[in-house]
Amino acid sequence: MFVRTCVVLICLSMLLPVLANGTAESKVKEMYQPLVLPAPSSPSAYVPYPDLPSSPLDEEHNSIGVAQVVARTRGAQGRVLWIDGLANIDKLNTAEKIQALVTQVKSVGFNTVVLDVKPIPGLTLYPSAYAPRMTEWRNAQLPADFDPLAEMLKDGHAAGLSVITSLNVFSEGHRLAIKGPGFMHPEWQSTLLEPEPVLIGAKGMVMRLQNKSVTTLPDDAVTVAMNLSDLPVTPATVVAVVDGVRKVVAVALGAEVQNKTLPVPKDGCVLAAEGEAGEFLRDTATLGTTLMIDASPAFVPSALSSVSGVPLWTNPNNPQVQQRMLNILTELVTKYPVDGVIFDDRMRYAGINADFSEETHKAFEAYVGQQLRWPYDVLRPDVSFPSLSRRLLPGPFYEQWLLWRSLTIRNWLARAVDTVKGIRPTATVSVYVGSWYGDYFNFGSNWAADDFQAGFRLLTDAYRKTGYAGLLDWVTTGCYYPHATVADAAASGVSPGATIEAAGQLSNRCVNSDAWVYAGISLDQFYGNPDGLARALQAAAASTQGVMVFDLSHKIDQFWPVFQKAFSNHVPAPHAVPGLLDFVHAETARRRTVGLSDPPVIIQNGVSGTGL
Repeated sequence: MFVRTCVVLICLSMLLPVLANGTAESKVKEMYQPLVLPAPSSPSAYVPYPDLPSSPLDEEHNSIGVAQVVARTRGAQGRVLWIDGLANIDKLNTAEKIQALVTQVKSVGFNTVVLDVKPIPGLTLYPSAYAPRMTEWRNAQLPADFDPLAEMLKDGHAAGLSVITSLNVFSEGHRLAIKGPGFMHPEWQSTLLEPEPVLIGAKGMVMRLQNKSVTTLPDDAVTVAMNLSDLPVTPATVVAVVDGVRKVVAVALGAEVQNKTLPVPKDGCVLAAEGEAGEFLRDTATLGTTLMIDASPAFVPSALSSVSGVPLWTNPNNPQVQQRMLNILTELVTKYPVDGVIFDDRMRYAGINADFSEETHKAFEAYVGQQLRWPYDVLRPDVSFPSLSRRLLPGPFYEQWLLWRSLTIRNWLARAVDTVKGIRPTATVSVYVGSWYGDYFNFGSNWAADDFQAGFRLLTDAYRKTGYAGLLDWVTTGCYYPHATVADAAASGVSPGATIEAAGQLSNRCVNSDAWVYAGISLDQFYGNPDGLARALQAAAASTQGVMVFDLSHKIDQFWPVFQKAFSNHVPAPHAVPGLLDFVHAETARRRTVGLSDPPVIIQNGVSGTGL
């Protein structure tokens, strides 16, 4: 019996390779056969506003997500008008103006207004115990005894509008107007790291380098120029000429330069200085030496920094700054029957180079559990020569820096939501952000869902957890492009990502049904172009669950007829329908339980800085 079994096994073992080879050969043959696939049917496009003109819409990517499906089937759509607190003072300074505005907004079909009650300067439109009162802006007056917020709530609620209040969280001043409480409290200001170009001399001594256009040469800096004619040379000026590798090829005093030509090599430049800087240059730039150029870290308060824009940024890591904003929130939702609060795009850091205060230094070291070579272990200042263009290069703790800052913003937001809901449970909490998600690694504001997965290199497993969309009721993103749809982009030869539709699609996928999403459009893109606005509305409401229109001050009178035609069927905003977001969350969880998932995220790069 044993012998027969062995014989059978041996025969089978000899036969198996033959069978395997036959199967493999069969599969190979199949691979080379023509593949036949039926032509897929294109989904019928959802056109939000049938009475308006529209470009072809990308329904295949517009229809993704439970939130999108639910909002459409329930007939809910966000129709939000933003009212900036600075630009619209003259439209908000009497009861009669607000009543007329509310009547107009309601008559054309908007269902939500956002009133900016704490604009960039850190002043409030309502009387506050924590912030100075806004009484005027650019010659527009707001009477001290008039409360536009109270009036907007009274008239807005009577008209059936959802009234949301906007606050700029980490901005406490307007840098151009030099106005705001942050100027009186420099300890609140964010400290920015800026590379300072320096010339290194003997024994490690350094002198600041500058390439600014000047009428006189300062005593504390060596000025770099591409030729002598760009410099105000006097007899006391020390001049050095260097070639493309920073080697000194000529040295002279201004008196000599004035009497003869001093040639500059093709790839070289001229350095000039007077006073103390001149003595430094004379000692350092000896003929035939190669100059050492480096970048020194400068720690600059927001008021004096080179950060773009007008906000006077405060430090999100400062406990006093954090608590002050929570106090303002508590006051606001206690005193007023607001339908919600929205945090404008100042709920973030000023940039990748913020904040570098000593307070932040200590807090970050505590987070990573070791002493750091500050700031070099996070960001290393660098400079090119002779252009003196500045940059910051990632250090070994760069990714921990990104994570920690996003964690800080997320945790403050969690406290803010708890504060609002604890006082007024029905109030919504939302944020406005720029639509290009790729910008926000630099700003410490991870507005995506905490399970969002896409091909961003810095979206690590740890960083993903800082996503805060799940804390919110709705998100609106600045999809501020003149081109409405991906089809428009193709016809115009521009990047598909630089369209309202693509930006709305990515915004919707980032938030991943954790909150409602409304694509924001900016009216200044469509002056004199009502059809362009019509297509923009179609793209915004097709790719997300609604549209946010920015801003009342942007010559809106020419656009009222377009809104009236678009919003002729009055519908509720998804965020105003009780229990609807809970239903979305439950349905999303059910789909995941049974193994259903959405298709991969398509990343079509937006333009950096859009909506910031």
